[in-house]
Amino acid sequence: MFECFNDDTCCIDRLVELLSTDAVGVIPADTIYGLSGVADDVTSERIFSVKERPASKNLIMLASLDWLASSPYEVPEVLYQHWPCPLTAIVRDRRDGHTQAIRVPADPFIQVLVGRVGPLWSTSVNLSGQPSLMKADEILRVFAGRIDFVVRKREEDLTALPSTLIDCTVTPFRVLRQGAYDASPLI
Repeated sequence: MFECFNDDTCCIDRLVELLSTDAVGVIPADTIYGLSGVADDVTSERIFSVKERPASKNLIMLASLDWLASSPYEVPEVLYQHWPCPLTAIVRDRRDGHTQAIRVPADPFIQVLVGRVGPLWSTSVNLSGQPSLMKADEILRVFAGRIDFVVRKREEDLTALPSTLIDCTVTPFRVLRQGAYDASPLI
């Protein structure tokens, strides 16, 4: 298993290699650690398996502003005035009408990573139904042998709050989970 710190210059290059092979691992965001991998079907199935998560629950997609601008998702313009930040928005896919939760993290490490590999799936790091794990050592104890990499923060100063989740498929937008971002200007 590959381990590095998010301020290590060679970390991004190695993660790009791993992610291109559908690797699944842990990445710190601007809120909590996330169980992540490239946003494709193979990786999605693997994340569900590692987390023991019911298939009825969706994953969040971490993306860049540039990627979103040409994506198939109906992203309300007002979100571009708020992102990047710990705000997750449920939007519609123009192709089939399905919904997807999307976030543009403010974390510079993730911005560089999604700029290189494209969107990532992400979900809290925990076994389904258990509390989120907030420290890399705890994560390694629980997920040893199940994940391919762990990216640590040197100072684990994560907020312990997930991103705020809003539904942008309804008008007015609706807050589904209050988290680390004050979405009241959007409601």
